[in-house]
Amino acid sequence: MQEVKKGRHSAYSLHCHIVFVTKYRKKVLGALHLTRLKDIFSEICGSFDSELVEFNGEADHVHLLVEFTPKTPSISKLINSLKAVSSRRLRQEFCDIAGAYRKPVLWSRSYFAGSCGGAPLDVIKEYIENQDQP
Repeated sequence: MQEVKKGRHSAYSLHCHIVFVTKYRKKVLGALHLTRLKDIFSEICGSFDSELVEFNGEADHVHLLVEFTPKTPSISKLINSLKAVSSRRLRQEFCDIAGAYRKPVLWSRSYFAGSCGGAPLDVIKEYIENQDQP
């Protein structure tokens, strides 16, 4: 059963699956990098009234499951901050990441963000279609 959180004037359960890919799909991330990324992403999510629920990745991409509130400014601002801050901090802290690219980059410009949780879309569509209109 999915937990529904409550605010002062709202009840919500908002989750987003986010995927970032390294620039040129280079395999530059190791276990130490992923551990540090989890800490960085958790900190950034906290500053956006959201929470990093789950995190994992491989050498060339990472997956995040983020729970956010209706007060979260916007998903795109959260994602821009996650990518910019994590890229800058990893390049400052790890010489191998900084040396992997000629320019100061880590992530590809693109990303994936998908809403998740709750009932499947077909169930929601059917529920809306079956509402009694006056």
